[in-house]
Amino acid sequence: MNVNNIFFVLVPIAIGTKTKNSNPVCMQPENFSPKDSLQLIDNMINQAKNRFTENGFLYLLWGWTVFACAIFHFAAIKFSLLKHPEWVWVITWAVVIFQIIYLAKAKRKEKVKTYSDGIIDAIWICFGICMLVLTIVLGRFNLWMYMNSLVLLFYGIPTFLSGFVMRFTALKLGGIACWLLAIASTFVAPVYYLILIALAVLIAWIIPGYLLRKKFKNQN
Repeated sequence: MNVNNIFFVLVPIAIGTKTKNSNPVCMQPENFSPKDSLQLIDNMINQAKNRFTENGFLYLLWGWTVFACAIFHFAAIKFSLLKHPEWVWVITWAVVIFQIIYLAKAKRKEKVKTYSDGIIDAIWICFGICMLVLTIVLGRFNLWMYMNSLVLLFYGIPTFLSGFVMRFTALKLGGIACWLLAIASTFVAPVYYLILIALAVLIAWIIPGYLLRKKFKNQN
C-alpha cells in the first residue's frame, strides 16, 4: 500500500494541528492551493518519519520469553531434566495476558496514534492469527515435523514488514535472518530447531528491541 495515498485521508485532521516538532498549519481555505496541499502532505509524511513511538518493550518481552523457553526446552531434552519439557511453553500464555493488560494501559495513555502504528498492529494481529491457524492445521494432519521450520518462516514476515514500515534496518535484517534459519532448519536434527528458534529471536527481536529502546529514549 502506498503510504502517500493514506495521508490524503488525514489532511482535514492536520489543518491547524501542532506537532512536537512543527508549527501549527494555518491556511485559509481560499488560499489553500494545490501546491499548499502537496506541501501539507509532504510535511505530514516527514513528521511521521521523525516521530518515533516504538520503545521496543514488546520485542524484548517476547524475544526474551521465547529465547528462555527454547534454551530451557533444549537443555531439558539433552539432559533429561523433565518428562514433559514442552510444558515450559505454557509461560507464553502468561505473557499474552500481561501483554493484553500492558497494551490496554498504554492505549489509555496514548495521545496520538500514527497510521504506521495502525499498520504495525495489523501486521502482528495477522501473524498471531496465522500462527493459530498453522497450529490447528498441522495438528489436524499430524504434521508437527514441519512446525519449527514454518514458525521461523512466519517469524520473519511481521518482523521484516514492521522494519519496512518503521524504516528500521535491524528489524528488516532480523526478518531475513529468520527466513535463512528456516532453510537451515531443514539440515539439522529436530532437537536443534530449538537453538535455531532462540537464535532467530535473538537476532530478530532482542537486538532490535534494545536498538529501538535506545532510539526511543534519544527522541523522547
